[in-house]
Amino acid sequence: MYDVVVLSLAEGGGGCGDACSGCQSACSPRTPVLVLADALRDRNARVESVVASSDAEIDAVLERFDGDPRPDGLTWPEVHGKHRLVVAAATDGQLRAVVRRLVRRYAPPPSKRPADLAADRTVPDLPPLAVLPLDPAATGDLAAQLGLPRTPREVADAVLDGTVRRLDLLRNDGGSVTIDGALVGGSDDDGRAVPWRGRIEVDDAVLSDGTDRIIACAIGNASGYATVDGLPLLADGDPTDGRIEVAVAIPAVKRGRFRTPRVRVEVRRARGRAVSVLPRDGELQFLDDGVAGSTTRKRSWWIEPGAWAVYAPRPPVRG
Repeated sequence: MYDVVVLSLAEGGGGCGDACSGCQSACSPRTPVLVLADALRDRNARVESVVASSDAEIDAVLERFDGDPRPDGLTWPEVHGKHRLVVAAATDGQLRAVVRRLVRRYAPPPSKRPADLAADRTVPDLPPLAVLPLDPAATGDLAAQLGLPRTPREVADAVLDGTVRRLDLLRNDGGSVTIDGALVGGSDDDGRAVPWRGRIEVDDAVLSDGTDRIIACAIGNASGYATVDGLPLLADGDPTDGRIEVAVAIPAVKRGRFRTPRVRVEVRRARGRAVSVLPRDGELQFLDDGVAGSTTRKRSWWIEPGAWAVYAPRPPVRG
């Protein structure tokens, strides 16, 4: 018998914060959560529904997933415990808020890095979680991109009978995480992109040296994050290959001998372990998993292979 915690984020507070901007109705009590709880209890699971309105309340839930005490004193997640976590999320930003707290809880300080931590990671394997999507109209959220179940009863089946699918995680030097992608660059009041300049590097490749007029820069771990003029910037993202996909959109003028010059969008792409963006013109806006932010300094993202995980449906048995 499993103990399942269904965690929802309330509007406001440290736990939801800007991840809930514009989704007040989604942050109130939801029928899907009740249906999920009933479906889990029908399968003899013990269920507790928690609504968190602060980081401290999220942390109180996550501490249940702590493993046995270690000789080095580090807080480490349990490996094969009876507790299972479902995050009821209306946006990817809400899901990210929980993953961010998992990272904060289990990432060891650099001075206490243990020998059993993989060389290409700063966090151990985070406890898997299930996602209960709360926005029925969403077609491009992370759950959809990963092919995760969307109905409460399908989510219940994945939690109790599914498989654990480990995924890469983007960490950044702002102290947070990115589970889907970031779109760097702002827009005006009419929704038109505002060109900006910045140096963009992916590992050793330079996508822009800081002189180009950039429309947008997309940084992603999955696929389908952000489009420009209907053109997907990230087309080949794979959340399990240990690489970041980066695309930079730059306007280019196409001139003909007898035709009026036309502006088209040139997209430069690269893949690697890390990416950095250095603004050249002051404050630079961005959306990270749909959450708005800005920076005036260099911002870096890097990949943590297989750091987090989701419960996914078990593949059908083929005879």
